[in-house]
Amino acid sequence: MRRARRLFREVAVGGTFDALHRGHKILLRTAFRAGDRVLVGLSRNGFVRRLRKGHPVDPYPKRRRELVLFLKREGLAGRGKIIPLDDPYGPTINNSTVQALIVSRVTKKMAERINRIRKRRRLRPLSVLSIEMVLAEDFRPISSTRIRAGEINREGYLTQSHSWKRR
Repeated sequence: MRRARRLFREVAVGGTFDALHRGHKILLRTAFRAGDRVLVGLSRNGFVRRLRKGHPVDPYPKRRRELVLFLKREGLAGRGKIIPLDDPYGPTINNSTVQALIVSRVTKKMAERINRIRKRRRLRPLSVLSIEMVLAEDFRPISSTRIRAGEINREGYLTQSHSWKRR
């Protein structure tokens, strides 16, 4: 059986991936559909603290474990490599083998910044594939912040305490 040809040999995607949810999973699946090999940047604890998320974030080892389990369940672990991130750029500003960045609308500006830095360093700009934010049941974006606040679950369904908003 022939394998489907992907657009790129190597792509990158990054994030905090806290409370791994449906939006994260769609972002990751998109990256693996686009690239033969995927660098998954995962924000380390110190970087997360500097981001000032406004809610608790699971420690790096727990978030990494969840990512590894997801990739294994999806049959993608052999094609991906989790890279610890201590800044918003990771290897994308230096790595000449990465060809594309997979981002959400929220992180698209960071991709533009990365390409400006790459240009200054005489590296080829990365192709940027942007996905729409994945919406919860109430048509607002799924986010770890909303999950941590108890508004929605990881699939984007309103929790019992917030179900009155459905009406």
